[in-house]
Amino acid sequence: MKRVEDARPAGREPRVSVGAGEIAELARGRPQRFEPSAVTPLSGSVSVGALRRQVAHRLADTSNTAHLDARFLVAHALGSAPRDLALLDEKPVAPHVVARALGLAERRAAGEPVGRIIGEREFWGLSFRLGPATLEPRPDTETIVSAALAAFGVRRDEALTVLDLGTGTGAILLALLSELPLARGVGIDIAAGAAETARLNAERLGLSARASFVVGDWASAVAGEFDLVVANPPYISSQEIDSLPLEVRGFDPHVSLDGGTDGLSSHRAIFADLERIVKRDGRVFVEVGAGQLETVTELAASKGFATKGHRDLAGTGRVLEAAPGRANGTSEHSSSP
Repeated sequence: MKRVEDARPAGREPRVSVGAGEIAELARGRPQRFEPSAVTPLSGSVSVGALRRQVAHRLADTSNTAHLDARFLVAHALGSAPRDLALLDEKPVAPHVVARALGLAERRAAGEPVGRIIGEREFWGLSFRLGPATLEPRPDTETIVSAALAAFGVRRDEALTVLDLGTGTGAILLALLSELPLARGVGIDIAAGAAETARLNAERLGLSARASFVVGDWASAVAGEFDLVVANPPYISSQEIDSLPLEVRGFDPHVSLDGGTDGLSSHRAIFADLERIVKRDGRVFVEVGAGQLETVTELAASKGFATKGHRDLAGTGRVLEAAPGRANGTSEHSSSP
């Protein structure tokens, strides 16, 4: 729904974090210019720059972000930050590092996302470890964070309570706690592996004292009321799962994607129990898929919530804001992640 570094097992590759701007490029699939004629096969002593170009050459036919991918993969193989590669361009690379980088390139060429290969992804300027039971947090979901912070800006220094339904990596909850210094939160996920990954992320970010994670089916696992409820539930219809890009359908857990026949079964389950868990002056922020905002707005209104829509940077209606109290209509405005 995505730090205190834990001990690294022997032989484990050092952590490399993907930057926010670079992730945005990956997410948009920004085309990159590439000249295959500028690359020669690796032989003899290999520099970082030559290795990076060779990896990009290998990915040119399968990724429209080949240069960007190569930068992250080579940096990961080296145990360096991607931003430092330019300073290392002429540095020779040990053969075992070359082999490691080329192996990572083969995984990327086979369709595995860069974030899965390096094991983490950045969200809201924070680095989140991924797990088999978690989605990769994506830039569109930052719309929830920015909209929630805008709504609670005047209450930033209050001891707010936050509930994250379907927490995944814990990205939404932990991003909010990083901005709300006195807030405390609970993240719920149906997958035990996701809840454990989120707990580890909280530890690595130094937020574990204010965040707890439990296994449960939406809000049924909690009692009491919260100031702020956030959720990024599954919203892909069951029949569309097989047509998703390989990077999604092949590597994200289907339970976190499949929203039932019309993509909205999880939204119905959430709103059915929402009045019980949100305070009268509280707010709810729920992500929706493209074209779903109007339907989810009607669902929220039928449960007695006033609503407002938020668009992502691409102009798509991405997040529904809901407040207890009968709605008199809805409005949409842009919200910049």
